[in-house]
Amino acid sequence: MAHTVELIAVGTELLLGNIANTDAQMLSQELSALGLNVYYHTVVGDNPQRLRAAVEQAAGRADIIITTGGLGPTCDDLTKNVLAAAFGRQLVPHRESAERIRAYFHRAGRVMTDNNLRQALLPQGCVVFPNDWGTAPGCAFEAGGRHVVMLPGPPSECLPMFRACAAPYLRGLSEGVILSRTLRVFGMGEAAVEEKLRREMNDLTNPTLAPYAKEGEVELRITAKADSDTGALALMVPVEARVRQVLGDLIYGVGVSSLEEVVLPLLEERGLTLGCAESCTGGLLAKRITDVPGASKVFRGSIISYCNDVKEGALGVDRKLLDTYGAVSPQVAEAMARGAARAMGCRVALATTGVAGPGADDQGNPQGLVYTALWTGEKALVRKLRITGGRGRVRLVAASHALDMARRWLTGLPERDFNQ
Repeated sequence: MAHTVELIAVGTELLLGNIANTDAQMLSQELSALGLNVYYHTVVGDNPQRLRAAVEQAAGRADIIITTGGLGPTCDDLTKNVLAAAFGRQLVPHRESAERIRAYFHRAGRVMTDNNLRQALLPQGCVVFPNDWGTAPGCAFEAGGRHVVMLPGPPSECLPMFRACAAPYLRGLSEGVILSRTLRVFGMGEAAVEEKLRREMNDLTNPTLAPYAKEGEVELRITAKADSDTGALALMVPVEARVRQVLGDLIYGVGVSSLEEVVLPLLEERGLTLGCAESCTGGLLAKRITDVPGASKVFRGSIISYCNDVKEGALGVDRKLLDTYGAVSPQVAEAMARGAARAMGCRVALATTGVAGPGADDQGNPQGLVYTALWTGEKALVRKLRITGGRGRVRLVAASHALDMARRWLTGLPERDFNQ
């Protein structure tokens, strides 16, 4: 049976725009990986009548209803009450959850008010999801052919509870096994990827092949259903082979989330250290690198040389180069990379210089013109880019191109011209 899902986010703060509904994005990605179809996202405020109407509407068009938010201790946390009433379930105290809540406050050294125990009232007969990341437990139950899953609203609680508790529950609803394999693509936009693989995306039913646009890159997800893991993997193998045949070395990893996750282990394997010199990216490249646990094993640091005096003083860029070619030039990008390696005593260095915008710079260089450079200890490579989009996108994509240059060199792949 193919299940359909509706996500209902509960919270007036979402409707007012005070916070973004990041739970919906995260859960949709997780559910897609499980092979579950999310057809609707609904957001409703802290109003029992409107929430009840939203639940009844969802029950008419989905067989799995997942709510986020409204499980806390205050009077506007109404999700459990409304859903229990809608599906004819009584709320009853759950002793283990109450003990967990008390223990949470004890560990935090805080006084627990009595209303916190409202979080331990759960629909009778439900499967309880312990909250190891906060106080409010989640739960799931089946009624009238519908499965109802309730999760807390804070993303730091919602996502880990989904992965630890809700995902296993949902997998149990399907006969057989559903597996996904995710390929990350850099250097080609979603539209171009879709055009090259359109026939496969349209014709395949099991496994399926679907693209997901990320900022500056593309994710391709192959999902297969079979009686066993082995059977599902066997279905995915020829599809992945076809994708690799079409996209080649634009695929930078499988089951990874970023270029930096690929580059740092490659540096460690080869016993190399890395430094950066950043102008237009303003530290974003270093931030992405240091977001990866264990980055200190290979990363020496970054010099943010936003002005020419710092390029000259901290990185040793020759003033004649700056005066002759300008800061946004392949010559200066190369000199910055060399200077970073020298200043930080590392074998490998990356550099970025360009115009993030808005608009052109004082020299007339257009927004989005960027040069990234790689110093390998023996030679320099420079990549010229024309990146479209706003200031944030220019900086992000520039950092990604720098990392892609490192990936290609570390794996023996040829450098590519992305201006063709």
